[in-house]
Amino acid sequence: MTMMDEKFAVRALAALAQDVRLRIYRAVVGVGPAGVTPGSIANDLGISPSNVSFHVKELLHAGLLTQERDGRHLIYRPSMETMNDLLAYLSAHCCQAVLCDAKPVASGAACATF
Repeated sequence: MTMMDEKFAVRALAALAQDVRLRIYRAVVGVGPAGVTPGSIANDLGISPSNVSFHVKELLHAGLLTQERDGRHLIYRPSMETMNDLLAYLSAHCCQAVLCDAKPVASGAACATF
C-alpha cells in the first residue's frame, strides 16, 4: 500500500462528489475485475453514452478507474488499490489518544483487490 498525499485525496474525493460520477463508480465496482463498457454503463444507469464518457474522464484522472481497449471497445475497471489508499488516508489518524472501536484500514481489508 502506498500512502496517498492530500492533493491526490482531494482529486479522488472531488471526482466522487458528483451524483452521476458516484453512480458510475459504484456500477463499475459492482462489476468487478471483469470490467464494463461505456455502453453497458449507459444502459444500466439510463444516461447517454456521451454523458458517461464525460464523467468517466474525471474518474480516470483521479485514478479511481482504469481503462483498457479490447478491439473496438473500451473496458473500465475499478482501481481498488486507489480506493484502498484513499480509505487508508481518510482513516490514518482515527481516534488519536482516544479509545474507540474503529479499526484502521489495512491494505485489502476495505475493498477486494482485483
